[in-house]
Amino acid sequence: MTDWKSEAEPGRHTVGDFRFDDGRHLDVTLAYHTLGSLDADAGNAVMLLHGTTGSGQQFLEPSIADFLFRSGGPLDAGRFFVIMPDAMGHGGSSRPRDGLGPDFPRYGYGDIVEGQHRLLVQGLGVERLRLLLGTSMGGMQTWMWGERYPDVPRALMTIASLPKRITGRNLLWRRMLIHLIESDPGYADGRYNKQPAGLGHAMALFQLMAGSAGRMACDLPSIDAADTQIDRTATQALDSEDANDVIWEFDASRDYDPAPGLPAIRAPLLALNFEDDGLNPVELGGLERAVAKVPHGRGMTLPAGPKTRGHQTLHVAEMWCDHLGELLARTER
Repeated sequence: MTDWKSEAEPGRHTVGDFRFDDGRHLDVTLAYHTLGSLDADAGNAVMLLHGTTGSGQQFLEPSIADFLFRSGGPLDAGRFFVIMPDAMGHGGSSRPRDGLGPDFPRYGYGDIVEGQHRLLVQGLGVERLRLLLGTSMGGMQTWMWGERYPDVPRALMTIASLPKRITGRNLLWRRMLIHLIESDPGYADGRYNKQPAGLGHAMALFQLMAGSAGRMACDLPSIDAADTQIDRTATQALDSEDANDVIWEFDASRDYDPAPGLPAIRAPLLALNFEDDGLNPVELGGLERAVAKVPHGRGMTLPAGPKTRGHQTLHVAEMWCDHLGELLARTER
């Protein structure tokens, strides 16, 4: 199989004096990776937006890349120029751990989308996109892109997201996650010398909410198995995550509310969710109501099955790549 991470080209674009929605200004560096080459008419560019705490390299993992970018795949790297940015505050882009810590601007999704647009147009010189696809947080930002920049994408695909303000259980667990970190004495108001233990507990909560109840019933049959997973998750978080980064990442959704602007989306849009996704519960009916307001919108919920993993089915491109191919075929001129 192809080592997609070695095939991808890294890049960085700095936006000088970026103005955040809260009025603050900062020079912001935006990291990204690309696959393939841009056509002379720049008509083959696609951009993929990742989820919370992740980076654009999420799409280079075999469970996604081997299905999307292979020869004959829906985003064949021999045909498309694939742009995978690290959202502001994530991956290799500017974030609190770079030095400002708790003094880093409290960015929101609006700031992230603005940064992505600056990277696309100013950094890469691309004015139009053949496709914009986002998963989870990236899916939420894809709805925002469709409203803010309706003439940029020819097609939109959102995966594991809803275009509505975060409320109820989704809001509650996010606030709990932030409080688990901030209430730890080791957090020291964001000026810690080592990662607080609360960070590990917070990421265990995230894993719980994003996972599949059915899969966990099989994988965690005993107290020992559950405790082992909690310890493993906490250890990995303390080794790889930063407390301020994580707080800022989850707090950034506070300005998210695309619902009023859905009729402004012009591009054909496919919104795909999963039946066993606890973060976007099917029983709330939000997807059907939302796509009804999008002029060229379609909604689809994939049923739970042996290969689904709750919200994390977004990492299993085998489950949704054919629907992406159908969207591209339907929007081909």
